[in-house]
Amino acid sequence: MGSPLRLTTVGLPPAAARRAWRLVVADVELTEGALSRWRAESSLSRLNAVAGSGEWVIAERRLYLALSASARAQRLTDGRFDPRVIARLEALGERAGVPLPEGSVEWDEPWLQRDPRHQAVRLAAPVDSGGIGKGLAVRWAVDRLTRAGLAGDGLLLEAGGDLFARGRPPEGSGWRIGIEDPETDGDPLAVIEIDGGAVVTSSTAVRHWTAPGGGAVHHLIDPATGAPGGDGLVAVTALATDPAWAEVWSKALFLAGPRRIADEARARGFAAWWVEGDRSLHMTPAARAVTIWTTQDRAA
Repeated sequence: MGSPLRLTTVGLPPAAARRAWRLVVADVELTEGALSRWRAESSLSRLNAVAGSGEWVIAERRLYLALSASARAQRLTDGRFDPRVIARLEALGERAGVPLPEGSVEWDEPWLQRDPRHQAVRLAAPVDSGGIGKGLAVRWAVDRLTRAGLAGDGLLLEAGGDLFARGRPPEGSGWRIGIEDPETDGDPLAVIEIDGGAVVTSSTAVRHWTAPGGGAVHHLIDPATGAPGGDGLVAVTALATDPAWAEVWSKALFLAGPRRIADEARARGFAAWWVEGDRSLHMTPAARAVTIWTTQDRAA
């Protein structure tokens, strides 16, 4: 899914830790085979190839669950999360090399029909698994480790900007995680300490490019405009109990933009951190409660 994968285990002997790592890699590969828009043979790519045709397709379990989660995310975010932005990404030049069927997206129309009895789906337009797919990959890999008895006394699974921690950390009283500075590869802007949960960042730092028309664009598309959103923000980090939902809300909060993000995050009780274009770091009260250090502290 275009991200480095790293697993930290606590309380497992070396042989068991190696088995845990192999299990994580294998499970993430299964999710990639189901949900990647970058693989022509993935289940999602094959489904997208018949989107808009009216054809019902039996979906494998991971694809069916991801589509169902995406539909729910669209409802809960009032449409700010919408997997149909794949069409805009492709039009703006982020092409996966997997051809999409031609046709315009009817944004006001339902994009997914489901038949739970047969685990069948019908798409009105192609969709992208996006960040929620990576969050689900982390969730499912951790669940598989737990079922296999390989979660140990604690673990941290990281897939790029998606982290999930559980149990006892290697040292100290909590898991210490840096809030990235999207402008550098050096020191973080802040460090937080948590007992567990998912920490996810939506950022323009990696997936940005020059569109065919010459403008600078990034991958966080606002479905309301069809253009990159969150003008004035460069990164949003959210803390939640689940990595897939942390992904959804980090993106939804990013698209709220700098004028609305504070009020919305506070109203929902989120621990959220955001970086504006001048590299200034902001956070909600819930985020401040678990933040143990910031660059402002260092400057002082």
